[in-house]
Amino acid sequence: MIWTAGFRTGLLSPYEQLQFSEPRGFADQTVRQVLHLAGGGEAFRVRLTNRHGRTPLTIAAATVAVGGQRTVLTVDGVERHVIAAGDEAVTDAVDLPVAAGTDLVVSLYLPEPTGLATHSHKPAELAQIADGNHVTAPALVGAERVEARYYLSGVDVLAPPDTAVAVAFGDSWFEGVGTTTSANHRSVDFLNKRLRRGWVVNQGIAGNRLLRDGVGEHALARFDSDVLSIPALTHVLVHFGINDLGLPAMLGEPAVTADALIEGFRTLADRAHGAGLRIVAATIGPFAGAGPEISTPAGLATRREVNDWIRTTAVFDAVFDVARVVANPHAPDHIHPAMDSGDGMHLNDRGAEAMADAVNLDDLAL
Repeated sequence: MIWTAGFRTGLLSPYEQLQFSEPRGFADQTVRQVLHLAGGGEAFRVRLTNRHGRTPLTIAAATVAVGGQRTVLTVDGVERHVIAAGDEAVTDAVDLPVAAGTDLVVSLYLPEPTGLATHSHKPAELAQIADGNHVTAPALVGAERVEARYYLSGVDVLAPPDTAVAVAFGDSWFEGVGTTTSANHRSVDFLNKRLRRGWVVNQGIAGNRLLRDGVGEHALARFDSDVLSIPALTHVLVHFGINDLGLPAMLGEPAVTADALIEGFRTLADRAHGAGLRIVAATIGPFAGAGPEISTPAGLATRREVNDWIRTTAVFDAVFDVARVVANPHAPDHIHPAMDSGDGMHLNDRGAEAMADAVNLDDLAL
């Protein structure tokens, strides 16, 4: 048996520029969060993080609920523990079998002021926040609900040694922006339902870019921590480019050229191959409906040029052409109206499923 990733989430520093949500901290509060497992095993452990924190993080109590069974989480046998600024911790193993698709409900009691939290800002899932220590309560009555995930970076599962895992490494089109909150209708969720064996863990970050920091470290900077750290990894799926092309106009930055994006994709492929991984790339999805401050004529022309390169290059082991699958056939720079979440830039549930269906399972061997 081996420990590998059953769940992962892309993380943000609270000190970075955020597009969708405000960072926050906690004091004498319980934070309850749902983690939807991509894969299962005979036991599991939860990964806690203070990676971007500037002060120590005290967790005075923690539990995990699976179905009707609630278990106390400990680190090195102790329930109360402190995670130093910039550090991470892994809980002791919970000897309880879990299957792919299981929801773990993790409750953390944070007794002291935390400072701004390391978090994921658009996970398509709600966190519940209540004053006081309620980690053992069946329900948090009157809790505040926010779309975010705090201090949790993943779940490891104890799986057979021949388990194969892929990672979806990209932006909001993997993370699930635009899909129904708490429904597990992200493109990665739909893809996992199709797989014959193994699974894909989700390392999408909404707003993330291939070439430049902003909403999270850029892809080339976070490749080691968010891809190479995953045990039993065999494949990397990538979707980047929309934010590289759309955000500069909004932020007053120089436009990104096709050559720069192509070189970035080449570097990403070289690093994947250097680690013995196969890389499967998506074409850059359409975003002309996002408005003139994002979807500039120059940016859309660059998207078409880079997509032509992605479709024909031998740099990647395979390509899935999500751009064509979800495009409006009468206006291919736009998302098909039936697949548009309403903002012209993100997919709804139907679009996310179409994105997943664009992946040839033979290219993953999962």
